[in-house]
Amino acid sequence: MIFVRTALLSLRMLSRSPLRAVLAVLGIAVAVLLLCAERAMHEGVTEATSANERDTRLIVYRANRFCPFTSRIPERYTDDIMRIPGVKSAIPMQIVVSNCRASLDVIVFRGVRAADAERTLGPRLHFRAGSMRDFLGRGDGALVGSALAERRHLKVGDLLNSAGVAVTVCGIVEAEGPQDRNACFVQLPFLQSANGRAQGGEVTQFEVEVDDPRRLSEVAAAIDEHFASDATPTSTRAEKAFVARAAEDLVAIARFAGWLGLGALVAVFALVANSIVLSLEGRTREIAILQSIGFKSTAVAWTVLVESTTLAMLGSILGAGVAYAILAFGKFGLGAEGVQVEFRPSISLSLVAIGASVCVGIAAGAVPAISVARRPIVEGLKTS
Repeated sequence: MIFVRTALLSLRMLSRSPLRAVLAVLGIAVAVLLLCAERAMHEGVTEATSANERDTRLIVYRANRFCPFTSRIPERYTDDIMRIPGVKSAIPMQIVVSNCRASLDVIVFRGVRAADAERTLGPRLHFRAGSMRDFLGRGDGALVGSALAERRHLKVGDLLNSAGVAVTVCGIVEAEGPQDRNACFVQLPFLQSANGRAQGGEVTQFEVEVDDPRRLSEVAAAIDEHFASDATPTSTRAEKAFVARAAEDLVAIARFAGWLGLGALVAVFALVANSIVLSLEGRTREIAILQSIGFKSTAVAWTVLVESTTLAMLGSILGAGVAYAILAFGKFGLGAEGVQVEFRPSISLSLVAIGASVCVGIAAGAVPAISVARRPIVEGLKTS
């Protein structure tokens, strides 16, 4: 019971310096907002690049090429790839991007054949609006991934014009992978001839599905070996490995951002510690009086810990809430070389940020709490 009363006393003391408390809470909120942004970036990179035992997809690219603008492979490779043991399907795909460098708003057009769209893409795409029939019935039709549609505020019937390609939205689709959620699927012949490219017979890459996840490396090696002596050799990787290589700059940015997250926790520690120290300096005599009328050292330390925990909790909840709202409504992401990394909010991420900040806040208040509890009563009473 005594700890409840001392906790209430601590909160009253905290309210005696409202401006200092508000400034500390706002500073902590900004630090936690940065921490949540860094964690969202890290999770987005991890989702896009981390392989698992269920992955069955390979990307066949032109050897020694990087940006989609430079990768050109004969479409006739499709039949050769399908004859390789272990290959379940092979989709020739033309990629056109609005910007090959790292950018916050990249439009990725993926040209696919009508048969592949219906037979292979259809099962992994879930329609929010529109239909596959509408898409196949219109030459300039497009299926827009849900993340791209939300970022560009697109709906069925809207026009999308980017990178010299103008399409009509015939469907909004949801998918598991971030690359599909951020892509704009169009018909292959249309994209091959769009903007005067006249690249009929050539594609950017092949999307290959294998029948057994354990054979990914084996099938990839077989594909590259088959075309090694051809005029257009290939480089085949698992989809996640391909994304990781294409997004090397984004991975480096995420690694650097890790220091930002660490700095945010240090800032929380400094802000809480500074606020507590200033608060204790202003009421040293009051604490000594409390000790003289029977307050134990543990109770005094408890009041300080309650104050530091309250500041950290209020600031972290505010910061995490604002970060969640910004990430949810902003639909932020980074794209590079035709691949996309999403910064998606999550409740678990917010709870982790709040928990880490509260722990740091408790640690920041522990040293002042122990110090004030051990201070002699006479010394405190001498303070004017």
